[in-house]
Amino acid sequence: MAINEEALMWVEKYRPKNLDEVVGLHEIVASLKAFMKKPQTMPHLMFAGIPGTGKTTLALCIAHELFGPNWKSFTLELNASDERGIDTVRERIKDFSRYSRTGFGNASFALIVLDECDQMTGPAQTALRRIMETSSRTSRFILICNQSSKIIEPIQSRCAIFRFSRLDKQAMKEQLQCIAKKEKVTLTPEAADGIVNFAEGDLRHAINALQTAAAYTENVIDEKTVSLVIGEASPAQVQKMIRKALFGDFMEARKTMYEIMGSYGFSGNEIIRQMQREIFKMSDITPEQKAELSNVIGEYDYRLTQGANSDIQLSALLAQFAKFGKVLEDTYAK
Repeated sequence: MAINEEALMWVEKYRPKNLDEVVGLHEIVASLKAFMKKPQTMPHLMFAGIPGTGKTTLALCIAHELFGPNWKSFTLELNASDERGIDTVRERIKDFSRYSRTGFGNASFALIVLDECDQMTGPAQTALRRIMETSSRTSRFILICNQSSKIIEPIQSRCAIFRFSRLDKQAMKEQLQCIAKKEKVTLTPEAADGIVNFAEGDLRHAINALQTAAAYTENVIDEKTVSLVIGEASPAQVQKMIRKALFGDFMEARKTMYEIMGSYGFSGNEIIRQMQREIFKMSDITPEQKAELSNVIGEYDYRLTQGANSDIQLSALLAQFAKFGKVLEDTYAK
């Protein structure tokens, strides 16, 4: 059955099909292309890093390049967060690797892509280790994880490990603009900046935000639309709250904080994260002061994660800011 491209989410619709289409991962792509020239030299691979940076996409690109249009027939894809027990390893993975012995496409092995493998149980990883060792002639594994430290050392030692960091902001902006152009919507530079800053290096998150923003407008995606979609308060409003606290106007700062939380439906953790981001954008605060304020924010963020009352802790945070501002004022007065 043919896939209706229009019905696909943009993340899937614009997922690269080959290594040349991948953006922001030049060094990793260059290494993988070298393997594609001589597939038999390709070892087992491990892709580790934060979500949304292209790990699964690269694995599928490799499958496309190795096996062509029939790649699904010679590739076993498993999501280890759902299928992570020892039975899956012993049955599905072992059977697939055992009977994949004839030449396929450009390679003489089959491909097993195991996503979120850091969620596998200990016994399953131990069983997988043995299969990787005995089936190296017939199969190659691509293990995808967020935290390689959760993978046992014997498996890591059998893989070439590629670590994925946050994607370059400029590369993300260019990709968003490219998608917007294909979808016949205009994405303003300010809106693109807002989406990229919100996504924090996660391109999947950014593309989903772009698609949601496009649903709110007919032609132009501007900064206001993006703020509405991502549920982020106006940076100027958050900075206003911070300055009021630092200048000693605690009650007004607290009032502004409740206005922001009421308007945008923020939780305590969300407003603290945005305060952290805005502090580093404020040019009238020195690097030393930003460091001190970040230390204060970190303490109250931890308290919230431990289940403390958000209203009390946010008020206490603003009180600490006011106290810090008073110390600065007394220092400058001297």
